[in-house]
Amino acid sequence: MNEVSIVSIISVFLFMLLAVFLVIHKSEKRVGNKLFALFLLLTSIDLSGQFLGDFYRSNSIINQIRLGLALVQMPLFYLYVKKTCFNDFNISLKSLWHVVPALIFTVVFIGLGVSQQLEIVYIITIQVQYYAYIVVIILVIRKYKHIHLKFHSLQSETYKWLMTITILFLIGNSIVLFRGVFEAFNEFQRFPLLNLSIALFGLAAASWFVLNTMRNPELFTRVNEKSSIANKTIENGAQLEEDIDALYQYMETQKPYLEETLTLQDLSTKTDIPAKRLSYLINQKIGKHFFDFINDYRIEDSKKLLLETELTIQQIMYEVGFNSKSSFNTAFKKSTSQTPSSFRKTTS
Repeated sequence: MNEVSIVSIISVFLFMLLAVFLVIHKSEKRVGNKLFALFLLLTSIDLSGQFLGDFYRSNSIINQIRLGLALVQMPLFYLYVKKTCFNDFNISLKSLWHVVPALIFTVVFIGLGVSQQLEIVYIITIQVQYYAYIVVIILVIRKYKHIHLKFHSLQSETYKWLMTITILFLIGNSIVLFRGVFEAFNEFQRFPLLNLSIALFGLAAASWFVLNTMRNPELFTRVNEKSSIANKTIENGAQLEEDIDALYQYMETQKPYLEETLTLQDLSTKTDIPAKRLSYLINQKIGKHFFDFINDYRIEDSKKLLLETELTIQQIMYEVGFNSKSSFNTAFKKSTSQTPSSFRKTTS
């Protein structure tokens, strides 16, 4: 057994371990977890070709089914992303169209065998499918981020997680594609070092998935996808101006932004302004996302504390409503073009 096989076995073990954890872990996001667990299972079956190649070659039916299942991986990941991002997304019978290519190739493989010409068509199809889903998934994640900014005051861990794993999958598949093209231009010679590099990348990704998921199994915040639809015209005039004045006064006197988990719905309840109307006021009349609207107040308070107190930057971060140093630094630099530490030094 060579190094590539050993590394692949470890990667498969980690993916399977994570899949089992996601299935048995009790969570309100159990549907999304099961979709990701199934995705990891199919990914493990795909990776097993690195060390079970002889077995698959001697059992053609199993190998043909394995090749067909590879076309289900990206649809599963897409459905997982949608379910993770949006509360109002439900899996339905319409979702089954995603597995049609897998069924077609499985039936053709079993009926005709895996010829060289058919294998070329399969490879092209799976690559086109992969990059098409990657594009759609990135658009879904960006849509989620846009909606999240309208209703939440903290950075989204969901966005960071999904975008990171999507980029990891994109890099991983691109490396594999490069290897295939490189070998094709070199008379299909095998390059052990290149194969080992791919295996090590897969192991690193698997380890990262396991560590992050088991450490933070409930790191996701979801939104309603339909919330992205623009509100119908809301009456203008004196009432809108009164609501804006009341909102500003409430923000200045009650300082609700000091609550780190403040959402638009929370602020709506506190101010007695209906959520849709409040969203319209902030996004359309004031011209800011809820995220920026709230964090502007937090940054103004943090600037005062940096200048007038001896509190550490971390203490100030929590005092004004942030929950992570990275999000505090990002918001502060966006507002002042300086980090909190440099602001304190240059203005004190």
